Amino acid sequence: MILQQFYLKCLAHASYIVADDTTGAAAVVDPQRDVQQYLDFAREHGLRIEHVVLTHLHADFIAGHLELRDKAGARIAVGAAATVEYAHTALADGDFIDLGRVRLQTLATPGHTPESICLLVFDRDVSDTTPHAVLSGDTLFVGDVGRPDLHGLLGWTADDLARRMYHTLHDKLLALPDSSLVYPAHGAGSLCGKALGTETFSTIGEQRRVNYALQPMSETAFVAMVTADQPDAPEYFGYDAVQNAKERPTLDETIAREVKPLSLAEVLALQRDGAQLLDTRDAADFAAAHLRGSLNVGLGGQYATWSGTILDHAKPIVIICALGAEAESSMRLGRIGFDNVVGHLQDGLLTLADRPDLTASTTRLSPAVANNAIAQGLVTPVDVRQPGEHDTKRVPGTLHLPLSRLAAHAADLPTGRPLLLFCAGGYRSSVAASLLQARGYDVRELAGGLAAWEQAGLPVDTTHR
Repeated sequence: MILQQFYLKCLAHASYIVADDTTGAAAVVDPQRDVQQYLDFAREHGLRIEHVVLTHLHADFIAGHLELRDKAGARIAVGAAATVEYAHTALADGDFIDLGRVRLQTLATPGHTPESICLLVFDRDVSDTTPHAVLSGDTLFVGDVGRPDLHGLLGWTADDLARRMYHTLHDKLLALPDSSLVYPAHGAGSLCGKALGTETFSTIGEQRRVNYALQPMSETAFVAMVTADQPDAPEYFGYDAVQNAKERPTLDETIAREVKPLSLAEVLALQRDGAQLLDTRDAADFAAAHLRGSLNVGLGGQYATWSGTILDHAKPIVIICALGAEAESSMRLGRIGFDNVVGHLQDGLLTLADRPDLTASTTRLSPAVANNAIAQGLVTPVDVRQPGEHDTKRVPGTLHLPLSRLAAHAADLPTGRPLLLFCAGGYRSSVAASLLQARGYDVRELAGGLAAWEQAGLPVDTTHR
């Protein structure tokens, strides 16, 4: 048996190849949209990718099932409760996919979504009855379970799905042997749960012992707990879930159209017509100089998630990036279904060398200077971290507006003096500063974020809220 995990850190996403190395038959489970790594792995190990399985219609990324169908001839399989446009095999509870002496057996596990399934992995040379592992999708994570609140637009309430999740966990997954490995579709940093652990796999026994959502409790108590305090879900989540059910252009088709150089005049004309300018350079480079009105989400962080949070998938996007980063900038947007890139600024910021009238910068303050500015009332400090981060530790006397809510609530921020934006380390504050600056706000950034503030020995309130 071959069981290989592929982990995409920027989306905290895990996908898998399961195969029988004797027959060469393989299945890919929950693939990312850029699928070359699976094709390469199959070639290197003499495998044929015959199946591609989605454990559910993912909301946080576009899966690569159509790409593997077209490139490898794989047959698509989804849970029997899913409604999709493309030809597929509907997997009901107990159905299986045979790869030889390796077998995948379906567990219908509604809760995160109505159509969610998990896949039991049997190495039949070891046991026909004891699963070696369970590919648990977004149903069971390391340290958490899938959130039940993402399908409100489709008529499901969070309470409805949480009750189904309770029975899924207790009747299906907790009935598995403690020795069975747990391989989820996401790890820490994903917005598909609220307390995902940093490990990318576990066992049923370990999760039975430490996972807060698997501890003995009533159904009513479980529903109340699992529906509370979920992180804000970006608006693109609903869009991606729908796109994963559709027949759509593949990533290669999209990238071929998008990697197109544009002159400065063309970019400015597109901007006047409502196009979004996305600068994917590092925060420090963006702060030093950028095209006025552009938004900064650097490739060095959770680029796709934050781009999907602040951009509109229905409006054209122009990429501004470091030379040579054009294809990566577009491809990583394509991972979340933002196929509306119309091109990139040819030669990047070099194009603006003779046009200082079109450039802007963002002032970044050291912790000591920022502290003095706050004490003298010269700036309004704004913490753009997530609520859980702010509740645990914060700079005293600051406003709190998470980046995920900034666009919708920017009008609530006070004016009259510059806003001093900060996050944990400087990545999200650059996104926030660019968003507010593009809207005409006077902004500053705390260089290095709260980490630099603490390192400088400045006061931090750790009273838990």
